[in-house]
Amino acid sequence: MSLVASIIILVSVLVPAKQWYAPSKPVDVKVDGDQPVHLVAIDFAGKKLEPKAAADVQPGQMVDLKAIYPQLEAVGTYVVFAVPPGKLVTEFTGTPLLVQARATPKFSGPIGTNVIRVAPLVYAKMTTNRGAMKLAFWFDAAPNTAASFINLSEGGFYDGLGFHRVVPGFVIQGGDPTGTGYGGPGYQLPAEFSDRAHEEGVLSMARTGDPIEPKGMPPRADWANSAGSQFFICLSREKCQNLDKKYTAFGQVVEGLDVVKAIAATPLNGEKPVEPQVIEKVEIVPTTAQDNPYRALLKLDLLSTDTRPFTTAPATQPAQ
Repeated sequence: MSLVASIIILVSVLVPAKQWYAPSKPVDVKVDGDQPVHLVAIDFAGKKLEPKAAADVQPGQMVDLKAIYPQLEAVGTYVVFAVPPGKLVTEFTGTPLLVQARATPKFSGPIGTNVIRVAPLVYAKMTTNRGAMKLAFWFDAAPNTAASFINLSEGGFYDGLGFHRVVPGFVIQGGDPTGTGYGGPGYQLPAEFSDRAHEEGVLSMARTGDPIEPKGMPPRADWANSAGSQFFICLSREKCQNLDKKYTAFGQVVEGLDVVKAIAATPLNGEKPVEPQVIEKVEIVPTTAQDNPYRALLKLDLLSTDTRPFTTAPATQPAQ
Protein backbone atom coordinates (compact mmCIF):
# COMPACT_ATOMS: atom_id res chain seq x y z
CA MET A 1 0.00 0.00 0.00
CA SER A 2 1.33 3.44 -0.90
CA LEU A 3 2.07 6.09 1.74
CA VAL A 4 -0.68 8.29 0.28
CA ALA A 5 -3.25 5.48 0.51
CA SER A 6 -2.17 4.74 4.09
CA ILE A 7 -2.67 8.37 5.11
CA ILE A 8 -6.12 8.45 3.47
CA ILE A 9 -7.21 5.33 5.36
CA LEU A 10 -5.98 6.77 8.65
CA VAL A 11 -8.25 9.79 8.29
CA SER A 12 -11.20 7.87 6.86
CA VAL A 13 -14.32 6.56 8.57
CA LEU A 14 -14.95 3.66 6.17
CA VAL A 15 -11.92 1.37 6.18
CA PRO A 16 -11.99 -1.68 3.85
CA ALA A 17 -10.41 -4.89 5.10
CA LYS A 18 -8.46 -5.04 1.83
CA GLN A 19 -8.56 -3.58 -1.67
CA TRP A 20 -9.52 -6.58 -3.80
CA TYR A 21 -12.40 -9.01 -3.16
CA ALA A 22 -13.50 -12.16 -4.98
CA PRO A 23 -17.11 -11.72 -6.14
CA SER A 24 -18.26 -14.63 -3.97
CA LYS A 25 -16.74 -13.18 -0.79
CA PRO A 26 -18.05 -10.55 1.66
CA VAL A 27 -16.87 -6.98 1.08
CA ASP A 28 -15.90 -6.29 4.68
CA VAL A 29 -15.56 -2.67 5.78
CA LYS A 30 -14.96 -1.34 9.29
CA VAL A 31 -16.67 1.83 10.48
CA ASP A 32 -14.30 3.97 12.53
CA GLY A 33 -15.08 7.23 14.26
CA ASP A 34 -17.07 8.15 17.34
CA GLN A 35 -20.65 8.17 16.04
CA PRO A 36 -23.07 5.85 14.23
CA VAL A 37 -23.55 6.39 10.50
CA HIS A 38 -26.04 5.53 7.80
CA LEU A 39 -24.42 3.94 4.74
CA VAL A 40 -25.61 5.45 1.46
CA ALA A 41 -24.65 3.89 -1.88
CA ILE A 42 -25.06 5.38 -5.35
CA ASP A 43 -23.85 4.43 -8.79
CA PHE A 44 -21.46 6.73 -10.63
CA ALA A 45 -24.36 8.29 -12.53
CA GLY A 46 -25.79 9.53 -9.23
CA LYS A 47 -28.62 6.99 -8.85
CA LYS A 48 -29.27 5.93 -5.26
CA LEU A 49 -29.28 2.22 -4.44
CA GLU A 50 -31.93 0.86 -2.09
CA PRO A 51 -30.51 -1.04 0.90
CA LYS A 52 -31.66 -4.64 1.36
CA ALA A 53 -30.60 -4.79 5.02
CA ALA A 54 -30.07 -2.36 7.90
CA ALA A 55 -27.75 0.41 6.71
CA ASP A 56 -27.25 1.97 10.16
CA VAL A 57 -23.86 1.05 11.56
CA GLN A 58 -22.29 1.60 14.96
CA PRO A 59 -18.70 2.86 15.40
CA GLY A 60 -16.18 0.02 15.49
CA GLN A 61 -18.52 -2.34 13.65
CA MET A 62 -17.39 -4.48 10.70
CA VAL A 63 -20.05 -4.89 8.00
CA ASP A 64 -20.35 -6.65 4.66
CA LEU A 65 -21.30 -3.96 2.14
CA LYS A 66 -22.81 -6.58 -0.18
CA ALA A 67 -25.16 -7.76 2.55
CA ILE A 68 -26.57 -4.24 2.76
CA TYR A 69 -26.30 -3.42 -0.95
CA PRO A 70 -26.20 -6.65 -2.99
CA GLN A 71 -26.38 -4.44 -6.10
CA LEU A 72 -22.66 -3.77 -5.60
CA GLU A 73 -21.94 -7.22 -7.01
CA ALA A 74 -23.28 -6.25 -10.45
CA VAL A 75 -20.68 -4.94 -12.90
CA GLY A 76 -20.47 -1.18 -12.38
CA THR A 77 -18.91 1.69 -10.44
CA TYR A 78 -20.37 2.82 -7.14
CA VAL A 79 -19.67 5.20 -4.25
CA VAL A 80 -20.52 4.49 -0.60
CA PHE A 81 -20.91 7.35 1.90
CA ALA A 82 -21.01 7.33 5.69
CA VAL A 83 -23.73 9.83 6.63
CA PRO A 84 -24.33 10.83 10.28
CA PRO A 85 -27.96 10.55 11.41
CA GLY A 86 -30.06 13.58 10.48
CA LYS A 87 -27.56 14.82 7.88
CA LEU A 88 -27.81 15.16 4.10
CA VAL A 89 -25.66 12.96 1.89
CA THR A 90 -23.55 16.03 1.05
CA GLU A 91 -22.68 16.21 4.75
CA PHE A 92 -21.05 12.77 4.82
CA THR A 93 -18.19 12.10 7.20
CA GLY A 94 -14.70 10.87 6.33
CA THR A 95 -13.81 9.83 2.77
CA PRO A 96 -16.33 7.87 0.65
CA LEU A 97 -15.41 4.48 -0.78
CA LEU A 98 -15.16 3.82 -4.49
CA VAL A 99 -16.47 0.32 -5.27
CA GLN A 100 -15.69 -1.08 -8.71
CA ALA A 101 -17.24 -4.42 -9.71
CA ARG A 102 -15.07 -5.28 -12.69
CA ALA A 103 -16.23 -7.42 -15.57
CA THR A 104 -14.73 -10.70 -16.74
CA PRO A 105 -12.23 -10.00 -19.54
CA LYS A 106 -13.46 -10.82 -23.02
CA PHE A 107 -12.94 -14.40 -24.20
CA SER A 108 -11.82 -15.56 -20.74
CA GLY A 109 -14.93 -17.14 -19.25
CA PRO A 110 -18.59 -16.59 -18.40
CA ILE A 111 -19.68 -12.97 -18.51
CA GLY A 112 -20.07 -11.38 -15.10
CA THR A 113 -18.17 -9.77 -12.23
CA ASN A 114 -14.56 -10.93 -12.08
CA VAL A 115 -13.36 -9.00 -9.03
CA ILE A 116 -14.48 -6.16 -6.75
CA ARG A 117 -12.06 -3.34 -5.94
CA VAL A 118 -12.64 -1.03 -2.98
CA ALA A 119 -10.59 2.13 -2.42
CA PRO A 120 -11.01 5.66 -1.06
CA LEU A 121 -12.56 8.15 -3.49
CA VAL A 122 -9.76 10.53 -4.46
CA TYR A 123 -9.04 13.39 -6.84
CA ALA A 124 -5.86 15.03 -8.12
CA LYS A 125 -4.54 18.49 -7.33
CA MET A 126 -2.15 19.62 -10.04
CA THR A 127 -0.01 22.61 -9.09
CA THR A 128 1.67 24.44 -11.97
CA ASN A 129 3.72 27.61 -12.28
CA ARG A 130 0.47 29.25 -13.46
CA GLY A 131 -1.61 28.10 -10.50
CA ALA A 132 -3.44 25.00 -9.31
CA MET A 133 -6.28 22.92 -10.72
CA LYS A 134 -8.39 20.05 -9.37
CA LEU A 135 -9.03 16.97 -11.49
CA ALA A 136 -11.91 14.56 -10.87
CA PHE A 137 -11.65 11.10 -12.40
CA TRP A 138 -14.24 9.24 -14.47
CA PHE A 139 -13.72 5.92 -12.72
CA ASP A 140 -16.72 4.44 -14.51
CA ALA A 141 -15.53 5.22 -18.05
CA ALA A 142 -11.78 4.64 -17.72
CA PRO A 143 -10.89 2.79 -14.48
CA ASN A 144 -7.51 1.48 -15.66
CA THR A 145 -6.40 4.83 -17.05
CA ALA A 146 -7.46 6.64 -13.88
CA ALA A 147 -5.62 4.07 -11.75
CA SER A 148 -2.46 4.50 -13.83
CA PHE A 149 -2.57 8.30 -13.53
CA ILE A 150 -3.09 8.01 -9.77
CA ASN A 151 -0.24 5.52 -9.35
CA LEU A 152 2.15 7.65 -11.39
CA SER A 153 1.16 10.75 -9.43
CA GLU A 154 1.64 9.04 -6.07
CA GLY A 155 5.13 8.04 -7.19
CA GLY A 156 6.05 11.61 -8.14
CA PHE A 157 6.22 10.84 -11.87
CA TYR A 158 4.66 14.12 -13.00
CA ASP A 159 6.43 16.38 -10.51
CA GLY A 160 8.72 18.76 -12.40
CA LEU A 161 7.49 17.82 -15.87
CA GLY A 162 5.63 20.29 -18.05
CA PHE A 163 3.17 21.01 -20.82
CA HIS A 164 5.38 20.51 -23.86
CA ARG A 165 2.64 21.03 -26.45
CA VAL A 166 0.05 23.81 -26.67
CA VAL A 167 -2.40 24.21 -29.53
CA PRO A 168 -4.66 27.25 -28.93
CA GLY A 169 -8.34 26.39 -29.03
CA PHE A 170 -7.50 22.67 -29.10
CA VAL A 171 -5.42 21.17 -26.24
CA ILE A 172 -2.60 21.61 -23.78
CA GLN A 173 -0.55 18.42 -23.51
CA GLY A 174 1.88 17.26 -20.82
CA GLY A 175 3.24 14.29 -18.90
CA ASP A 176 6.24 13.44 -21.08
CA PRO A 177 9.42 12.83 -19.04
CA THR A 178 11.57 13.62 -22.10
CA GLY A 179 9.65 16.75 -23.12
CA THR A 180 9.83 15.63 -26.75
CA GLY A 181 6.35 14.19 -27.24
CA TYR A 182 7.78 10.66 -27.50
CA GLY A 183 8.33 9.77 -23.82
CA GLY A 184 6.28 7.73 -21.39
CA PRO A 185 6.32 5.53 -18.29
CA GLY A 186 7.74 2.44 -19.98
CA TYR A 187 4.38 0.75 -20.48
CA GLN A 188 1.27 1.21 -22.60
CA LEU A 189 -2.38 1.30 -21.59
CA PRO A 190 -5.28 -0.49 -23.23
CA ALA A 191 -7.72 1.94 -24.83
CA GLU A 192 -10.83 2.78 -22.83
CA PHE A 193 -12.81 4.68 -25.45
CA SER A 194 -16.29 5.64 -24.27
CA ASP A 195 -19.25 7.89 -24.97
CA ARG A 196 -17.80 10.65 -22.78
CA ALA A 197 -17.55 13.82 -24.86
CA HIS A 198 -14.29 15.72 -25.26
CA GLU A 199 -15.47 19.12 -24.05
CA GLU A 200 -13.64 22.08 -22.55
CA GLY A 201 -11.75 20.97 -19.44
CA VAL A 202 -11.89 17.24 -20.20
CA LEU A 203 -8.81 15.22 -19.29
CA SER A 204 -7.83 12.61 -21.89
CA MET A 205 -4.88 10.44 -22.88
CA ALA A 206 -2.50 11.20 -25.73
CA ARG A 207 -1.46 8.29 -27.94
CA THR A 208 0.27 7.57 -31.22
CA GLY A 209 -1.87 8.53 -34.21
CA ASP A 210 -2.67 5.79 -36.72
CA PRO A 211 -1.87 6.81 -40.35
CA ILE A 212 -5.30 5.55 -41.45
CA GLU A 213 -7.21 7.90 -39.12
CA PRO A 214 -7.11 10.95 -41.45
CA LYS A 215 -9.05 8.78 -43.91
CA GLY A 216 -11.89 8.45 -41.44
CA MET A 217 -10.91 5.00 -40.20
CA PRO A 218 -10.79 4.07 -36.48
CA PRO A 219 -7.32 3.47 -35.03
CA ARG A 220 -5.96 -0.05 -35.19
CA ALA A 221 -5.11 -1.89 -31.97
CA ASP A 222 -1.39 -1.02 -31.86
CA TRP A 223 -2.19 2.69 -32.11
CA ALA A 224 -5.34 2.67 -29.97
CA ASN A 225 -3.46 0.95 -27.14
CA SER A 226 -0.39 3.19 -27.23
CA ALA A 227 -1.16 5.67 -24.41
CA GLY A 228 1.18 5.85 -21.42
CA SER A 229 1.67 8.93 -19.26
CA GLN A 230 1.03 11.78 -21.67
CA PHE A 231 -2.32 13.47 -21.21
CA PHE A 232 -4.08 16.49 -22.62
CA ILE A 233 -6.76 18.89 -21.47
CA CYS A 234 -9.33 20.02 -24.02
CA LEU A 235 -9.76 23.74 -24.72
CA SER A 236 -12.99 23.65 -26.73
CA ARG A 237 -15.75 21.32 -27.82
CA GLU A 238 -15.64 22.62 -31.38
CA LYS A 239 -12.08 21.49 -32.07
CA CYS A 240 -12.09 18.40 -29.86
CA GLN A 241 -15.31 16.68 -30.86
CA ASN A 242 -13.48 14.61 -33.47
CA LEU A 243 -11.58 12.93 -30.58
CA ASP A 244 -14.74 11.28 -29.22
CA LYS A 245 -14.52 7.46 -29.05
CA LYS A 246 -10.96 7.63 -30.42
CA TYR A 247 -9.13 8.79 -27.28
CA THR A 248 -9.52 7.76 -23.64
CA ALA A 249 -11.27 10.54 -21.72
CA PHE A 250 -10.74 9.80 -18.03
CA GLY A 251 -11.62 12.92 -16.06
CA GLN A 252 -12.24 16.63 -16.03
CA VAL A 253 -10.98 19.87 -14.55
CA VAL A 254 -13.47 20.84 -11.85
CA GLU A 255 -11.53 23.84 -10.50
CA GLY A 256 -8.80 25.91 -12.10
CA LEU A 257 -9.98 26.19 -15.68
CA ASP A 258 -8.48 29.70 -15.62
CA VAL A 259 -5.09 28.05 -15.09
CA VAL A 260 -5.66 25.87 -18.15
CA LYS A 261 -6.51 28.96 -20.17
CA ALA A 262 -3.41 30.79 -18.90
CA ILE A 263 -1.22 27.91 -20.07
CA ALA A 264 -3.03 27.88 -23.41
CA ALA A 265 -2.35 31.61 -23.85
CA THR A 266 1.42 31.35 -23.37
CA PRO A 267 3.66 32.52 -26.26
CA LEU A 268 4.64 29.67 -28.56
CA ASN A 269 7.37 28.59 -30.91
CA GLY A 270 5.28 26.36 -33.14
CA GLU A 271 3.43 24.22 -30.59
CA LYS A 272 6.13 24.48 -27.93
CA PRO A 273 5.85 27.10 -25.17
CA VAL A 274 8.59 29.72 -25.30
CA GLU A 275 8.73 29.67 -21.48
CA PRO A 276 8.34 26.34 -19.64
CA GLN A 277 4.83 25.62 -18.38
CA VAL A 278 5.79 23.52 -15.38
CA ILE A 279 3.79 20.87 -13.52
CA GLU A 280 5.31 21.49 -10.11
CA LYS A 281 3.43 18.72 -8.30
CA VAL A 282 0.49 16.35 -8.65
CA GLU A 283 -1.06 15.30 -5.34
CA ILE A 284 -3.69 12.61 -4.84
CA VAL A 285 -6.16 13.94 -2.27
CA PRO A 286 -8.97 12.22 -0.33
CA THR A 287 -12.48 13.49 -1.01
CA THR A 288 -14.26 14.99 2.00
CA ALA A 289 -17.54 16.81 2.51
CA GLN A 290 -15.60 20.07 2.80
CA ASP A 291 -13.47 19.35 -0.29
CA ASN A 292 -15.60 17.42 -2.75
CA PRO A 293 -14.87 17.82 -6.48
CA TYR A 294 -17.38 15.03 -7.20
CA ARG A 295 -20.40 16.87 -5.80
CA ALA A 296 -21.74 17.93 -9.21
CA LEU A 297 -20.42 14.91 -11.11
CA LEU A 298 -22.28 12.50 -8.81
CA LYS A 299 -25.37 14.76 -8.63
CA LEU A 300 -25.29 14.77 -4.84
CA ASP A 301 -27.36 17.93 -4.54
CA LEU A 302 -30.24 16.20 -6.33
CA LEU A 303 -30.07 13.39 -3.78
CA SER A 304 -30.02 15.95 -0.98
CA THR A 305 -33.43 17.35 -1.96
CA ASP A 306 -34.98 14.28 -0.32
CA THR A 307 -33.60 13.95 3.21
CA ARG A 308 -35.70 10.98 4.27
CA PRO A 309 -33.19 8.26 3.26
CA PHE A 310 -30.46 10.02 5.26
CA THR A 311 -32.21 10.66 8.59
CA THR A 312 -32.70 7.12 9.79
CA ALA A 313 -32.04 6.77 13.51
CA PRO A 314 -29.08 4.60 14.56
CA ALA A 315 -29.90 0.92 14.89
CA THR A 316 -30.46 -0.17 18.49
CA GLN A 317 -28.57 -3.38 17.76
CA PRO A 318 -25.49 -3.63 15.50
CA ALA A 319 -26.20 -5.32 12.17
CA GLN A 320 -24.78 -8.82 11.95
